[in-house]
Amino acid sequence: MAHSEWTRRDFFRRSAVVGAAAVGGPALLAACQSTGGGEDTLTAAKNAKTIKIGIANEAPYGFANSSGETTGEAPEVARAVFKALGVDNVQASVVPFDQLIPALNAKQFDVVAAGMNITPTRCKAALFSDPDYSALTALLVPKGNPQGITTLADVASKKVKVAVLSAAVEKGYATGAGVAEGDIETLDTQDNMLRAVTTGRVYCAALTDISLKWLVKQNPDAGVEVTAGFTPTENGQPVVSAGGFVFRQDDTSLRDAFNQQLKTLHGNGQWLQIASPFGFGESNLPSADLTTDKLCNA
Repeated sequence: MAHSEWTRRDFFRRSAVVGAAAVGGPALLAACQSTGGGEDTLTAAKNAKTIKIGIANEAPYGFANSSGETTGEAPEVARAVFKALGVDNVQASVVPFDQLIPALNAKQFDVVAAGMNITPTRCKAALFSDPDYSALTALLVPKGNPQGITTLADVASKKVKVAVLSAAVEKGYATGAGVAEGDIETLDTQDNMLRAVTTGRVYCAALTDISLKWLVKQNPDAGVEVTAGFTPTENGQPVVSAGGFVFRQDDTSLRDAFNQQLKTLHGNGQWLQIASPFGFGESNLPSADLTTDKLCNA
């Protein structure tokens, strides 16, 4: 992503450092293979005490910080889970969000740790953990929200433009709310979404309230604000937004072991300690009746 002038680049401070080089060098993406030979992935990871994860550089879910270290809610939760499983070394690769599942299935890494929403379409391509968190949708709008837009239905009725992140679920939420295709701008990064709003290219941007609040926190002088969170609808039905970790379809033993430790973290308060620095709170803990099966078959 290039910026046309130095002052603009300075103003829009990056929320994360993009690129595989920030997380271990270009060789990691080019040459990394999943752990192990003939063993299943869980056994191989335990024997090697190492596992590879994929992230998409979407703060605060998973990103490389200014020091080049991989962090975010999902990588930190994954580290805690794998430490409990006896796997101390978690190596991360950064790939575009829409390439996470293809790269996982190509065995470039063994787990997607990117806060990925659990959807029926994605469930056909990969295996999801139990829900890690749930979140509301929100809109990034100009300070003062002069159009008074608080939902995607407002976007549709007022015929303003909205930005969404490439391959994220919000495009479906927008079209489901009646927003015209021509009023939806698909962008590749959160920073570009922020820039689109501040320059007036679009009126607003749609993402989880967690992501947008983090973005505003990193760019306090950008002249934007975040609307109250809301539950989007599709075909007149509310859509629960919940994210999880992703595994290859045949890695059921790894998924099951991961789920067991994730449940422990949710129950003993450790998940909240790990996730709260990234803007997650108790309200983001998934309810007991929110299951992956329900989300995959919604």
